[in-house]
Amino acid sequence: MPRGYIDLVLDLDWADLPEALRRVMRRSFLDTAGVAAVGRTTANADLARRAADMLWHAGPNAGSSRMIFDGGRVSPAGAAFMGATTIDAIDAHDGTTPARGHAGSAVFPSLLAMIDAQAGRGKRLDGKAVMTLMAIGYEISYRTGLAQHATCADYHTSGAWTAVGVAAMAARMLGADGGTLRHAVGIAEYHGPRSQMMRCIDHPTMLRDGVTWGAPSGITAAYLASLGFTGAPALTIEADEAAPFWADLGDAWRTVDHTFYKAYPVCRWAHPALDALHGLMTAHGLTSADIAKITIRTFHYATRLAGANPRSLDELTYSIIFPVATMAVRGHIGVAELAPEVLTDPEIRRIAALTELEDNDHYTKISIAKRWADVVVATTDGRVLQSEPKTPRGDPDDPLSDQEISDKYHAFANPILGRARADEIEALAGGLDRLSAEEVDRLLGLVLAPP
Repeated sequence: MPRGYIDLVLDLDWADLPEALRRVMRRSFLDTAGVAAVGRTTANADLARRAADMLWHAGPNAGSSRMIFDGGRVSPAGAAFMGATTIDAIDAHDGTTPARGHAGSAVFPSLLAMIDAQAGRGKRLDGKAVMTLMAIGYEISYRTGLAQHATCADYHTSGAWTAVGVAAMAARMLGADGGTLRHAVGIAEYHGPRSQMMRCIDHPTMLRDGVTWGAPSGITAAYLASLGFTGAPALTIEADEAAPFWADLGDAWRTVDHTFYKAYPVCRWAHPALDALHGLMTAHGLTSADIAKITIRTFHYATRLAGANPRSLDELTYSIIFPVATMAVRGHIGVAELAPEVLTDPEIRRIAALTELEDNDHYTKISIAKRWADVVVATTDGRVLQSEPKTPRGDPDDPLSDQEISDKYHAFANPILGRARADEIEALAGGLDRLSAEEVDRLLGLVLAPP
C-alpha cells in the first residue's frame, strides 16, 4: 500500500504547491464558476435543486450548505449533488484527456458545499487552505481516473473516479486520520457510480458524465468513514496494478500536466473538428452557402457522437455533426448556440444533412493523450479543401490564454449575474490563495446566492 497518498492528503500545505498548480486552481475556479452560472438556467439544474430539497434536508450534525447560485440550504451531500448536476449540464468545464473526463465538475461544488457546512460550524478557511483542498481533490481524482481506465475493461464516467478525489478532500476537512481516510476513499470507490460513459454517448440524456452521483458519493463516504463505517482498500490506489499511477505523487502533478480548458460548450471530442472547420473557412473566406459537403475524419469514440438531428440540449452536447454544422453557419459556438431555437435553425440543419463522419484507424490509435481529427470541405464551385490534422485548443501544450479564460467566463456569467457581481467573483478567484477567511466567505456568498 502506498503510504504516500495518505501523507499527501493529510499533510499537504499550500507552500508545497508549485506556482504552476496554483495557477491552474485559480483558472479552474473562475472557469467553473462561469459554467455553473449558465448551468443554473437549465432544466437539469432545476430538477436537481428540487430533488436535493426533497431528499437531502439539512440536519444539525453535518450542518447545512447552500446550493450553487441558489442559496437554498440542504445537506452537504445534497448541495454537492445539485452543484455537480448544474455544472455538468453545460459541457464547458475543465477536464483531462488522459483520464478521459472532468474533475472540476465534482470537486468544485463539493468543495463549496463542505466549506459552507464547516463555516456554519465555526470552522472557517482562508484562501490558502481552500486552494490546498482543491488541489487534493483534483490530483487524487486524476490519478484515480488514470488507474481506473488502465485496470477496468469498461469506460466509466468521471463520477466513478471523482468520487474518490472528493472523499479524500472531504475526509481531510473532517479531520480524518490515516485509517479513516483509507476507509473514506475505499467507500467512495466502491459506492461511486461505475456508470458507462458510452451509454450516454449513444443515448444522450441528463445522466451525462456521472458526477451528479459521484460528488455526493464522495462526501457521503467521508462522513460514513468518520462515523466508523469501513470500506478499505480502494483498489485504484492500493492494488499492485495501480502502483505506477501513484509512484510519483507529490513530485509530479497530473493536474498541471493534463488539465485542459474548453473553447466551446460541447463535448471535447468534437473540438478538433470544430477548430479544423473554422480554420478552413477562415483561410478560404467561406460561408455556409459555399459548402456542398463536409467530411469529418476522427477517432472511433467521436464518431459515435454522431448527432445530425438533436432534439434536446443533451443530444446537442453529445453530438459532433450538429456542432460542426453550427460552426459552419455561425462561425462560433457559445452560450447563444445552446438555445432551443438553434435545434430548428434551417441552415444549420441543411449543413448537418451534408456532413458525414469517417472512423479513422490512425486517429483512433493516437487519440490517447490528445484527440485528433481533420475536415474535408467540398465547395459548391468544385473545390476540395483539406485541413491539417488538428487537436483541440485549450490543451496544456496549446492553452487558452488568461484573457481567453476571462472572456469566456464573462460571456457565460455576465448575462446571468450582471457585470458587477461577475467582476467581483473574478477578482476574488484571481487571488484565491491570498484571500482571508472573511474574503473566502464573501466569494462563497457570491457563488452560492441566487442570480
